[in-house]
Amino acid sequence: MADPKPQLSHPEKFINIAFWFEASLIGVAWLTGWFAEINPIANLYFSTEALIDGIMATIPMFILFLLFYQYPVGPLYPIRKNLLDIMGPLLSSCRWYELLILAAVAGISEEILFRGVLQPWMEAGLGVSAGLILSNVIFGLLHWITATYALIAGLIGLYLAYMMDVSEPRNLLTPIVVHGLYDYLAFVFVAAAYRLQQENE
Repeated sequence: MADPKPQLSHPEKFINIAFWFEASLIGVAWLTGWFAEINPIANLYFSTEALIDGIMATIPMFILFLLFYQYPVGPLYPIRKNLLDIMGPLLSSCRWYELLILAAVAGISEEILFRGVLQPWMEAGLGVSAGLILSNVIFGLLHWITATYALIAGLIGLYLAYMMDVSEPRNLLTPIVVHGLYDYLAFVFVAAAYRLQQENE
């Protein structure tokens, strides 16, 4: 008998698809880097300062996320609805460590691709300001759920780019930590919010 639910509605299939999609971006980063003659991890190295900066820089991002969620005015409401209705059932069925792994892979792969390859490539060809803006316009567009969500994602991309350069020399570890930790906190929050909603219905 055919399963009436969409394949993505199964949490184990969701986590597998999401994991391999995000992981594949590492391959895209290396392929793009080979074409552009850029080492995607040239600016990635361990630093206690970068790690602490990443953790601290996550705090204002997550506070803004909570405010937007709590007060979903205007175009923020469809974003909250999509998070709860689409992502809520999937995330709430995942184990905490699955969410942690997914968030970590997303942070690593997307930052290596966008901040490790695309941004320096475009900076070299178009200048620092144009490269910074264009790479994050692409970042926002590829996170399109609604126009507002894409705009927010683009602004987050600019913030992540700033965090890469917050210390000298630039270090990709900082935006990786911010991106991964923020995603994990958001995943856990949406999962908990969905469970609470289900209990109250």
